[in-house]
Amino acid sequence: MADKAIGGTATKRARKAVAGDPGEGTVTTARHKTSTTTGHAATTTRNHTPVGTGARGGAESVDPAELPVRPGEDPWTSAEVAELHAELNDELERLRAEIEAAEAAITGLMRDSNDGAGDDQVDAGTKNINRESELALANNARDSLAQAERALARLEGVGFGVCESCGQAVGKARLQAFPRATLCVSCKAKQERR
Repeated sequence: MADKAIGGTATKRARKAVAGDPGEGTVTTARHKTSTTTGHAATTTRNHTPVGTGARGGAESVDPAELPVRPGEDPWTSAEVAELHAELNDELERLRAEIEAAEAAITGLMRDSNDGAGDDQVDAGTKNINRESELALANNARDSLAQAERALARLEGVGFGVCESCGQAVGKARLQAFPRATLCVSCKAKQERR
């Protein structure tokens, strides 16, 4: 976390380190989960696509004419693409700060949980609920971060605005409201009915 506070130097180095690997574009980050019954941390890994590794390289190089739209929608403009790109970058910064704050809170809760020698059941239960809540918030932020990174990589590369299920356009209005969307409205509705 200290490296991220210094401006992401370690993250940038990690991206450069994997640039020549066959798995180009993936950075493995450790994710810690703590069991409430044992109190031990187990590390799992998750692949994240780093931001800015798309084939095009940024909002200014994205051709708005290449982005798909649904019938009846106006084509994308350069200003709309730049706004979407800036929104995704802002969301990445916000989510990284949220994850950092949640991890600091989890560290504090883990440190304090060892200090409960004289706690009754209610105090111990409250500590467990607080810890589980912070873990859930951190995991949700990590998932959102991965989605935002993927959306930005698709915007800068290939495939942004195309439904991953049916291959049709997701829709300009849907992407402006929720830039991380990967499914069109009808495919998302089908997914939620399952």
